[in-house]
Amino acid sequence: MLRKLILAAVAVFVIGFAAFWWLTVPQTVPASALGAHTPDLANGKDLFAIGGCASCHATPNQKNDTLLGGGRALHTPFGTFYPPNISSDAKDGIGGWSEAQFVTAMVKGTSPGGEHLYPAFPYDSYSHMTYGDLRDLFAYLKSLPPVTGKARGHDLTFPFTIRRGIGLWKLLFLDGKPFTPDPSKPAEWNRGAYLVKGPGHCAECHSPRDALGGIIASQRFAGGPNPDGKGWVPNITQKGLADWSVKDIAYLLESGATPDGDFVGSSMTDVVNNLAKARAADRLAIATYIKSLPPVEGPPKPPKKK
Repeated sequence: MLRKLILAAVAVFVIGFAAFWWLTVPQTVPASALGAHTPDLANGKDLFAIGGCASCHATPNQKNDTLLGGGRALHTPFGTFYPPNISSDAKDGIGGWSEAQFVTAMVKGTSPGGEHLYPAFPYDSYSHMTYGDLRDLFAYLKSLPPVTGKARGHDLTFPFTIRRGIGLWKLLFLDGKPFTPDPSKPAEWNRGAYLVKGPGHCAECHSPRDALGGIIASQRFAGGPNPDGKGWVPNITQKGLADWSVKDIAYLLESGATPDGDFVGSSMTDVVNNLAKARAADRLAIATYIKSLPPVEGPPKPPKKK
């Protein structure tokens, strides 16, 4: 009897492990899915600004945001991540990557080596971008100066060191669906929705998260604790911005100034620095979409310490 129980337990373990392994296989985008494309570097540059690539990947302690050697600490409840070198260096950066490998990283969260990338890299938002935009962004990144040296490894504790487990996280939170325009809305609104949901990845900071680090869908854009553990990210639905106009929001994205004469702080200063370099029409489109977000009650903000 004991032997049968042991054999049954072993069989359950083997079947469970096989199911886990099959469900967590890193997904890729084949080169055959891309087709012909003529890169648009100007579009890639705009997407670079809107996506805030330099905010995480720029080499620390220098002012040139086109030097993308990585290594800036990104603190999270799961440990400290150090974004990698994404410069055009063929050895230490992405200069040796193919278009398919870059698109795969951006929409599937899979590295060229076939490993899951940690979702501290917001590929759950980037997965909504078009392949054409991703290829333009890749072309622009490859036009920037190469930087030698790799960023240090992440500081994580078990079980977050097991990358294969990220496959389960993707099953829960990565829908992988491309952005679909709403035909009932004007072009400016759709452009803003695409930029906010895709390259701008605004929900990544402006939404509360559950214990697994996934965005709480019912409170998307409703604010919450800053992912880096410092301060509070505001609610940008009409619950928080009811008194703001579209022009107010667009002006903040350009200047950092609020309607009451204050200025944004914390990581939002990086966002403003990036968006100030984007096209005015895109900032207005983003503002138009944000102003349309229905009011959503966010998590309660803790009282200020006396």
